[in-house]
Amino acid sequence: MWSHGSFYWNELMARDVEQAKKFYGSTIGWTFDAMPMPDGTYWVAKMDDEPVAGIFPMIGPDFDGVPENWLSYLAVDSVDARLKAAKAAIIQAPGGATIAWITPASDQ
Repeated sequence: MWSHGSFYWNELMARDVEQAKKFYGSTIGWTFDAMPMPDGTYWVAKMDDEPVAGIFPMIGPDFDGVPENWLSYLAVDSVDARLKAAKAAIIQAPGGATIAWITPASDQ
């Protein structure tokens, strides 16, 4: 179940996905399921077989100069409606922190 304004999903954007998987697997016990994507494999991190986060591979020139980072998504009642105030789905707060918004398709 999600509610407006709550954190819904967290995603690590990483260049060396295998290194990230090894780190999080050995330190906190995450396991990983592959999700094939057009430009590589997205990895769903799981704890006790429940999805807890994702690892997005930073592949290609679009990511040149972009540091590895965690991207958190906030659930919102309507991304389209909220965009009128924010102007972008990935927002940079006044202090420089970034956050993404998402309207989940279902409770799953």
